[in-house]
Amino acid sequence: MAVTEAVLQSYLEQTLSRFALDNISADSQAVLRRLISGSSFIGRTLQQQPALLAELTDSTLLLQTLQQPVVALPEEQTLDDAAAFAALRRCRNAQLCRILAADMLKLQTVTRSLQLVSQLADTLINAAYHWAYQQLSTQWGTPKDEHGNAMPLLVLGMGKLGGAELNFSSDIDLIFTYPANGETSGGRRSCENQQFFTRLGQKLIAALHQVTADGFVYRVDMRLRPFGDSGPLVLSFAAMEDYYQEQGREWERYAMLKARILNPDGYHSTELQQLLKPFIYRRYIDFSAIESLRRMKQQIEQENRRLNRRNNIKLGVGGIREVEFIVQTLQLIRGGRIPAMQQPALLKALPVLADEDVLTWQQVTELQDDYLLLRTVEQALQGIDDQQTQTLPQDELAQAQLLVSLGLDNWAQLQQQIDTAMARVHQQFKLVIDNGEELEQQEITLGRLIWDSEQPAEELATQLEWLTAPDATELINQLQQFKQDCQKRSVGPRGRDFLAKLVPLLLHMLQQQQSSPTVLSRVLGVFRQIVTRTAYLELLFENPAALQQLVLLCTQSGWLAEHLSRYPMLLDELIDPAQLYQIATQADYQDRLRQHMLRVPSDDLELLMETLRQYKQAQQLRIAAADISGVLPLMKVSDHLTWLAEVLLAQVVELAWQQMTERYGVPAGLAEGDKGFAVIAYGKLGGLELGYGSDLDLVFVHQCDTQQPTSGERAIDSRQFYLKLVQRVLHLCTTRTNSGVLYDIDTRLRPSGNSGLLAIHIQTYAEYMQQEAWTWEHQALVRARAIYGSATIRQRFEHIRQQIISQPRDLATLRDEVLQMREKLRQHHGVATSDPKHSTGGIVDLEFISQYLVLGYAAEHAQLYRYSDNIRILDAAADCGLLQPQQVQELQQAYQLLRGAGHRQTLAPAKLPEQDSLTQAKQVVEQSWRQLFSQS
Repeated sequence: MAVTEAVLQSYLEQTLSRFALDNISADSQAVLRRLISGSSFIGRTLQQQPALLAELTDSTLLLQTLQQPVVALPEEQTLDDAAAFAALRRCRNAQLCRILAADMLKLQTVTRSLQLVSQLADTLINAAYHWAYQQLSTQWGTPKDEHGNAMPLLVLGMGKLGGAELNFSSDIDLIFTYPANGETSGGRRSCENQQFFTRLGQKLIAALHQVTADGFVYRVDMRLRPFGDSGPLVLSFAAMEDYYQEQGREWERYAMLKARILNPDGYHSTELQQLLKPFIYRRYIDFSAIESLRRMKQQIEQENRRLNRRNNIKLGVGGIREVEFIVQTLQLIRGGRIPAMQQPALLKALPVLADEDVLTWQQVTELQDDYLLLRTVEQALQGIDDQQTQTLPQDELAQAQLLVSLGLDNWAQLQQQIDTAMARVHQQFKLVIDNGEELEQQEITLGRLIWDSEQPAEELATQLEWLTAPDATELINQLQQFKQDCQKRSVGPRGRDFLAKLVPLLLHMLQQQQSSPTVLSRVLGVFRQIVTRTAYLELLFENPAALQQLVLLCTQSGWLAEHLSRYPMLLDELIDPAQLYQIATQADYQDRLRQHMLRVPSDDLELLMETLRQYKQAQQLRIAAADISGVLPLMKVSDHLTWLAEVLLAQVVELAWQQMTERYGVPAGLAEGDKGFAVIAYGKLGGLELGYGSDLDLVFVHQCDTQQPTSGERAIDSRQFYLKLVQRVLHLCTTRTNSGVLYDIDTRLRPSGNSGLLAIHIQTYAEYMQQEAWTWEHQALVRARAIYGSATIRQRFEHIRQQIISQPRDLATLRDEVLQMREKLRQHHGVATSDPKHSTGGIVDLEFISQYLVLGYAAEHAQLYRYSDNIRILDAAADCGLLQPQQVQELQQAYQLLRGAGHRQTLAPAKLPEQDSLTQAKQVVEQSWRQLFSQS
């Protein structure tokens, strides 16, 4: 402790040496020393604004100033950007210093502190809004409603800002909306209301978010708006209503509970509140929300396990977020029937829960006390250096500063108070939705006997009545070897306790399933990866349904067992079996990904990449589980894997675009909202036939017709921008993190292959395909489709594809070139009879049949190139009379059987189709091959 005091004293003397203290009284110096000891932020701000010194060291003057309204910008003056930005930031820093000083000097309660921080945010946001509105109105005029009144951009504050309980150094979540479409009037020029309010939103964000010499006002996060980052920055009331009625999800209802209009006008704001209310609150007790809320609860616990948030007083177990979850969950379920609960402020909603007998007064009092303690620590923690952190410091200087700020002198005592509060909160958190079931003791007696016993395997094996003697002995041997391995590893007492409880449960389930030693071997493979990570052992013990799913999946698929052992975080997906096997839609994949990405800071690239990979692994696990259980038929499995890849690629492009535009600005000549860029999928992704381990064949095109520079300070050639964009996309996809790569990407199908540009102009692409491409490249084009890009560039690609594919071709020449290409592939991959893809009569042969028919006859039959997948191409061939309907049906059945065999080989060792049926399928393909190519 003496070392800590010495470090703190040294820091204090160094900081005080920058101030002229001769004219300051001894009492004021003592106050100053205390304030600077507890906050580096106050020290920095006083150096920039020395006039604050008198206020902060005089308690009476400080309280008087805090009671006066804050003036962020002078109303009379018209300020340019630099002056307005500086005034907003200096006002913010000065007022936060006053609030923090009052906290440290014990002049106000934490609730008053939260109120003042929130009022300051309202003031600064409104000042910036009115300044930006005035500036834009001079140039573009004013949007008017039907009564001729100026139309506002209403700013919805979300989260703690919406609840008027903002923390000291917080980012702010905003949503922008305006009453109606129309045109501005009264300015030098006119524009659509949508354009005006988009510019207004952008200017407001810059005024708050941009970092200058004076710092920033608030970090602004707009990702909670409809459609997230990919949606428009502003929406009309009508568009908002349509979105929430048609597409609004449960988690968006949860977020909207905290929504508050920050700049109400008394007319349009009332209309917006009435519009949103039916979406948030139901008129009945809404038990339908419980399942989605349970999943949100699981996600919270899942994040805590993955990120090991032990010292995080907000996001850790029993932290601030769990208090918010408790209150908002009960509001969402019962708020429609109890108007008093329709309240964005947590501290105002809590007493209502007791008044309405939803919680007891003791529960509410404990929750409130624990919440306020954690918020007090959070305020002081963030006030040390104006950093958005909720993690308790580990270094001695920061710990000493926090103690000074809180008026304490014992770190162990503070840690004990925090631990007690968080344990009590977590107990309440678990009680909100409890779905645990415990096995009867007698059902696990056998497992305990075997795990605890030192007897030889042969003697214990007689207890396992469902197995033969050799299998029973092998199972016991595996278990004893696993126990010995654990003793050699650094498994702590807590981990050993959980294993002693978990293994008997596992053996009981193996007995119920009549499982073989192979299944135990796979489950223990997963256990070996998690024995030193107690959180996952605890997850499986406290969620018997998750352990049961683990046994079931390991029974059905060796691939899944290996997958789970490689990525233990996937165990979280097993908690809710109903959710695991629920069939998702394409929109579901998009929405789930958006929810995951919202929880990641937009500037944390490493965590963004890890989150993308974890999301892919989790969704792929769900698809595989639904596949092996028969919930999803084969054709749908590929559809889901394809949808998942498309959603992830779209997110990767959005991330890459955001990073590139922040660095270089936007390419020249783009229309608003258009990137002038498209991703073309070839191969299995293009043909909607993706498998579990498939890589992605991609080509990237753009339509930039100028070499003018981009719009940023570090401007580059606009065409070079697209090259860097693709490089960034590839980096985001193929960099190996703890959760592996997102996808392996193959770009060799682009014009000129590996020697060609990664990003090619769409016209250059068309010319290459027309003049230089080989027949095999036209074959590949049959399975190509645009999976990302604006409607304009997608239509341009589709036109090129149709034009190239529908060229008249000499059938004899085409037949020879297709046969030559097939022979090359046979030489490269071989023709092993067990391989359903490359063997004679396998998948590749059938794909070549489809491609030959399309290229050979598309000039006469346009329906042949309408789709890129083999099943529908074969349907079109029947419609055109190129193949008999019976023949097409047999080919489609053969194709599905062969693809099914490929899937099952990946998921091994699930039961493969009988070899006889595979042989018969190949014979069907071979017969059609001879019919089409025998003239060669």
